[in-house]
Amino acid sequence: MKKRLLFAAAVLALLGATLTGCRSKTPAVDDQFYASHKPYTRWWWFSSEIDTNDVRDQLVWLKDHEFGGVEIAWIYPIFLDSNTAHPEFLSPEWSRPVAMAKRVADSLGLGCDFTYGTLWPFSDLNLPDGDQTRNYFDSVKTARRAFTWDFPAVARIINHLDKDVFYRYAAKMNKGLADAYKGSKSGLFVDSWEVETEYLWTPGFGEKFMAEHGYDIEPYMRDSSLYKDENADVKYDYMSTLSQYVMREFYQPFADNARSVGAFSRSQCAGAPTDLLTAYTLVDVPETEAILYEPSFSKIAASAATLSGKPVVTAETFTCAYGWTGLFYMKGHGHSPHQGKEQIADLKLICDALFANGTNQIIWHGFPYNKVGDTSQFFYTTCQISTSDLNNLSGDNLADFNRYMTTVSDYMRKGHNYTDLAVYMPLEDSWMVNTYPDSILRHMLGGPWQFEMRYIRTPEALKGMQPQWINGHFLADATFANGVLTSGNATFSGLYIDVDHIDYSSLQSIVRLAKAGLPVCLTHDPVEPGKVKHADYPTLLAELHALPNVKTTPDILTSTPLVQGDNLPDFWARQDGDTYYLFFANPTTRSIRYPLQYCYAFTDKGSHFDATFNHHGKSEKVSLDFSPMQSLLYKVTPAGVEKIELGYTPQKLNGYIDPLQ
Repeated sequence: MKKRLLFAAAVLALLGATLTGCRSKTPAVDDQFYASHKPYTRWWWFSSEIDTNDVRDQLVWLKDHEFGGVEIAWIYPIFLDSNTAHPEFLSPEWSRPVAMAKRVADSLGLGCDFTYGTLWPFSDLNLPDGDQTRNYFDSVKTARRAFTWDFPAVARIINHLDKDVFYRYAAKMNKGLADAYKGSKSGLFVDSWEVETEYLWTPGFGEKFMAEHGYDIEPYMRDSSLYKDENADVKYDYMSTLSQYVMREFYQPFADNARSVGAFSRSQCAGAPTDLLTAYTLVDVPETEAILYEPSFSKIAASAATLSGKPVVTAETFTCAYGWTGLFYMKGHGHSPHQGKEQIADLKLICDALFANGTNQIIWHGFPYNKVGDTSQFFYTTCQISTSDLNNLSGDNLADFNRYMTTVSDYMRKGHNYTDLAVYMPLEDSWMVNTYPDSILRHMLGGPWQFEMRYIRTPEALKGMQPQWINGHFLADATFANGVLTSGNATFSGLYIDVDHIDYSSLQSIVRLAKAGLPVCLTHDPVEPGKVKHADYPTLLAELHALPNVKTTPDILTSTPLVQGDNLPDFWARQDGDTYYLFFANPTTRSIRYPLQYCYAFTDKGSHFDATFNHHGKSEKVSLDFSPMQSLLYKVTPAGVEKIELGYTPQKLNGYIDPLQ
């Protein structure tokens, strides 16, 4: 299982000069990267001799079942059998079937992306000494990576804080994938961070930290006191420097390299010790995941797409839907709970929750490579898409579900994301604390750190304004004129702030914008994070409070919400000219948690909500009537509100258990 020992947070004040090329003026991504809008699937290639007949057979089957493409991921041999014959990773013998898969995909009109390495994170069997990741105390142990394509040989994880190391690694990958880059444009994918982050270090870090903060970080490293509560301000400074390293030395080079070879970059920035919102804008396609992460987490990637004008937000979807049993279960076969008997009704809850939080392209997790006529290979954290009708995710049931997801994706790609309210993201807060409380930890899988921000949500009471996240990086360049806050590619009518800490430079930006007339709801006074304080921080707060357009209550935000109603279901809005498309997820999606109860979808008995759509200078009452397991889609034009019938109801499949008994 993914280790997910993560460390995420946000640099706000110190990004300016180092990331000027990465600001919100980044050109929008070409939507043709995922033109069909059909779901992709991660395609698990277990280490073995890859038969090109099997490759062709499986791609044809995927096309016939309404998939739009694949992402090939190279992993260990099935059953962890060290005697399995396989070509060496990136060798010419390995490259030939990969390039052939790309040619077949092109001939079938399917996309073909590539995980940019074997397993995750990026690692290399022959990594030169000094190129491995390390923490302050250890340069070898933390870099070990087993279970790769060349298992049982142990690889080492690259240093993600040194772009020269990344480019040396990329040179090998690009050589192995050179023929596969030909033809249609492929995406190069990096999964969530999954690199040890405690006391993460690289040569020159101490000097860089001293230049930025004016004091020595190493005493706090040497005595292992960095993560003690009394040193929260020091840890904040450490993370601000680390954040710049991650973006400058890894995500930006990763994106630049993909473009240099005629590909594009797709990334899960989740778990990276960096400013998540800004990092997501550096890659061509931001990717989220569910339900290991809460569906609401997806709004971070979606907000990044809004700010940077990127039309596609993908999601690794259905991972460990019902929990997991581990790689070594059944001697390396690793079935996850209910694998092969997944209920599409349950999976629909997950994808609908993602759609209502800004995702518009589904990546199934996933499809295991099998020989022709064989369906015995399973990947241990995934749903079992299968060519055998003995499994639930096969045949017409699978094809119909894919058609449904394609339909919603089609509408959620029209125009651009609509939003009317910027919400200050609590990134500084996430730096100033350590682990989640035990009450949360006992229910989650992965790292314990609050900097992952897996549970943050925009304010429920202001949901009708379709609020999205913003941070100090984007406020630094934002302007307010004629009643409009413009930041990157997004516009807002107001700013909502409910955090305990705000960086000094971010507060300066907020004061500047408020003085220009921006309505600001500041629910309570923040304090300055970081060891070295600014004497005029209280003065800036006083200036802010003195302005008539700054209040502690949201009534200062006078813009009329697009949607009004009590306890509104989660929804997402797209604006295409003078037309809005509104997708309301079934209210049951709000209560899904990891791991999902088997057959949970069938507990839904239907529901009703009264809403008002405020559009084109008028208001219309709309009755949101949810049939069991159904979500709703509306088209709103100057002529009025039109319900779009989605026409899909998942059925009870093999293995169904009455959830109410």
